[in-house]
Amino acid sequence: MNFTMNEAVEVLERTPQSLEYFLSGLSTGWLTCNEGEGTWNVTEVIEHLIDAENTNWIPRLEFLLQEGESKPFPPFDRYAHLNGKSEKTIEQKLLEFKALRTQNIAKLKELIDPGVHLELTGLHPAFGVVKARELISTWAVHDLTHIAQIVRVMAKRYRADVGPWTEYLGILKR
Repeated sequence: MNFTMNEAVEVLERTPQSLEYFLSGLSTGWLTCNEGEGTWNVTEVIEHLIDAENTNWIPRLEFLLQEGESKPFPPFDRYAHLNGKSEKTIEQKLLEFKALRTQNIAKLKELIDPGVHLELTGLHPAFGVVKARELISTWAVHDLTHIAQIVRVMAKRYRADVGPWTEYLGILKR
């Protein structure tokens, strides 16, 4: 096992700042491009990250600590962010994400003593029994997944424009 809570927190703490630096001030074309019908653009990914901060990670961790395996976690709607359109700018959304993440990391450190709580279990509605450390690991990898998604979507915007260099640009081959 490679998981340590401190290392997971390193990623979790850096994600909002990395995204803020990378995305703030970009043209609308970068923020609204996608990979085709049924895929998300950059703005929608940020909205999804905000929704997960509000309704997934810490709420599920609290539920796991309170209920153990007695009840399954409430479901998380991975597509809830698509139900309403926010008029906020990308900068406002990134600030909201950063504020929520800061609060959630503080809550994580308050809730979890790595020497005591990481092996505690809860009941996921689809996967069955899961451990607190698996939930926290998933949170960090979820961030990395969406960072990679953002970069891939943006790169594919220029797929037709790079001409023969596509051959050397692995990100465009997926």
